Amino acid sequence: MDKSAIRNAATVIVLRKDGGETRVLMGQRGSSAAFMPNKVVFPGGAVDVDDAEVLLHAAIPEPCFSRLSEDSDPSLTHRLCVAAIRELWEETGLILGTKAAWQGAIPQDWQSFAERGFVPDASALRFVFRALTPPGRPRRFDARFFVIDAMSLHGDADGFSDASDELSHLTWIPLSEIGNYNLPFITEVVLAEVTRQDDPTRAPATVPFFKNNDEESLFLHIHGRPMTD
Repeated sequence: MDKSAIRNAATVIVLRKDGGETRVLMGQRGSSAAFMPNKVVFPGGAVDVDDAEVLLHAAIPEPCFSRLSEDSDPSLTHRLCVAAIRELWEETGLILGTKAAWQGAIPQDWQSFAERGFVPDASALRFVFRALTPPGRPRRFDARFFVIDAMSLHGDADGFSDASDELSHLTWIPLSEIGNYNLPFITEVVLAEVTRQDDPTRAPATVPFFKNNDEESLFLHIHGRPMTD
């Protein structure tokens, strides 16, 4: 794999109301990780080739669907949503899906998910931010950030026994305490954008796009189709 290539990625911000306070699910990357070692991050990762073959029970709704294809390959929209659900499952053991029979062959990465009787469902995802890693970093990603309400998940929200070891110290961090953690700069930016919304689990009026290409850094806004109630 060309390590200098920009890889498409999906990141999931899981928010949970707990006693009147909002918490966000995060974990810590290992000290030997090539990308953001020791940083406290959201679950997420790169899109895989097999993600194109996984059927969703339901697609991400508008306006998020059309926003994902703006300034992007439209065929990526499906794969990004599948990757978001897969990475959430792999890194936390939490399921975003619907009880139903799996259609078609089950890729290896989805075996344990399917064994629990679920198929992935993107209807609860909300596309809220996009960021392109600046040049000069050991890994570069074109990352799309999605928000979901923890109420949409299946499984014990406080039990991570099915999680892989990609993230350690998985925990629900109160937003009021987030400044005490070792966060990447972009994570701080995304959280600031998300939490200034009246309802962070709804699609925002526009989606910020932090576009760092080789020529310049731009802070754009993705509009997509107008929102309707």
